[in-house]
Amino acid sequence: MQYHLLENSKLKQRNLLPRQTPAEMVDRSGGAEYVELGERSSPKPDKHQKVSVMPLVFLIFYEVSGGPFGIEDSVKAAGPLLALLGFLLVPFVWSVPEALITAELGTMFPENGGYVVWVSSALGPYWGFQQGWMKWLSGVIDNALYPVLFLDYLKSAILELGGGLPRTITVLALTIILTYMSYRGLTIVGWVAIFLGVFSLAPFIFMGFVAIPRLNPSRWLVMDLDHVNWSLFLNTLFWNLNYWDSISTLAGEVENPSKTLPKSLFYALLLVIFGYFFPLLVSTGAVLLHRELWTDGYFSDIAKMLGGVWLLTWVQAAAALSNMGMFLAEMSSDSFQLEGMATRGMLPELFAKRSRYGTPLVGTLLSASGVILLSWMSFQEIVAAENFLYCFGMIMEFIAFVKLRIDHPAESRPYKIPVGTTGSIIMCIH
Repeated sequence: MQYHLLENSKLKQRNLLPRQTPAEMVDRSGGAEYVELGERSSPKPDKHQKVSVMPLVFLIFYEVSGGPFGIEDSVKAAGPLLALLGFLLVPFVWSVPEALITAELGTMFPENGGYVVWVSSALGPYWGFQQGWMKWLSGVIDNALYPVLFLDYLKSAILELGGGLPRTITVLALTIILTYMSYRGLTIVGWVAIFLGVFSLAPFIFMGFVAIPRLNPSRWLVMDLDHVNWSLFLNTLFWNLNYWDSISTLAGEVENPSKTLPKSLFYALLLVIFGYFFPLLVSTGAVLLHRELWTDGYFSDIAKMLGGVWLLTWVQAAAALSNMGMFLAEMSSDSFQLEGMATRGMLPELFAKRSRYGTPLVGTLLSASGVILLSWMSFQEIVAAENFLYCFGMIMEFIAFVKLRIDHPAESRPYKIPVGTTGSIIMCIH
C-alpha cells in the first residue's frame, strides 16, 4: 500500500490512494507518520491576491526567456537560416511538450511545489525530495548568474564595476534589492515582469520598422552545412528554450489555475517564439553577414547601425533589466517550491510560514543566500552544473507524467493533453 508524506489539503480531496485505518497511519518500517488523502482538514483561505493571466504570462516569459539576449551565438554557430528555423521550429519539438505537461499536471495538482508534487504522487516522497532539492539547486545556480550579467552590461559605462570590491558590493546590493522585491509579494513581481518585458522587447519592434528599407530576404537563406558548430548551436537552443515547468511551483498562487495556467502557458509560448524569431529575422536581414561577430551583445551593435547611439543604449538597458526580470521570476519559483515541499512534510514546518505579504520568508532568504554564495562561479561552470541538474529533473517529470497517466487514468485533469498513454510515452521520448 502506497502512502504520501503529509499531503496538502488539495491533494487530499483526491482519492489517489486507498483509505486506511488509524492503525495504518504509522509506517512500521521507519516510524514516520503518514497521512492519508482526504483525512486532513482544509487550510484557511488565502487572503492574498492571486496572480492573473497577464502577470503569469510574463512570469513564464522570464522563467524561460527574458528576450533575445544571448541567442546571437546561434548565428555564429549555424548561420541565419538554421538559426531562424531553430527558434521557429525547435520550440514545437521541445518547448511545447514541456509546456503541455506543465499545463496538465499543474492543473491536476494546483498547489505550490509543482514538479515535486508530481514526482511524489507518481514515485513516492523519496524521489519527490530528490527532485525538489536538485531542481531548487539548479534554480539557485541559474539565479546567481543574473546580477553578474546585469553588471556586465553596465561596466562599459562604469569601469569600476569591472571587478574588485566595488563589483562585489554591487552584486550583493543588487541581490538584496531584488530579493526584497520578491519578498513584497508575487503580485508586485508579476506586474514588474510585465513592465520589464515590454521594455525589453520594444526596442526590437522599433528596429523592425527602421530596418525595413535595408532588409534583404536573400540573407535569411544563407546556410553552410560544412561549417556548422552543432554543439554550440544546439546548446544555445536548449539553453534558451527550457524551464517551462518552473512556473508550476507557484500554481497555488494562481487565480483559477485550471483555466489560467494553460492559457498563460500558450500565450507565453507565442511571446517567447516572437521574442527570439523577430529580432533574428530583422537583424540577419538588415546587415551583412559576418558570422564571427555574432556573439553576446551583437544585437547592440546592430541597433547602433540601424538607429544610432540612442537605440544602442535602449537595447543595452533592455538587456540589463531583462536580467532583473529573470532573477525575480526564478526567485519566486524557488521560494514557493520550498514552501510547497514544507507543506508536504519534506522540509521543516518553518519553510511553510509566510510573511505578511504572502511570500515564503525562509525560502526567499535561503534562496537569496544560495545566490550570493554561488555568484563566484563562472558562466561556463553555471551552465554545466545547471544543464546536468535540469536534465535529471526533466527525466523524473516525464516518468511521473506517464506513470500518472497509467496508474490514475480517470483522475480529474482540468486540462488534459489529447493523447493516450502510448502518445504520452512517444511525446516524452521524442
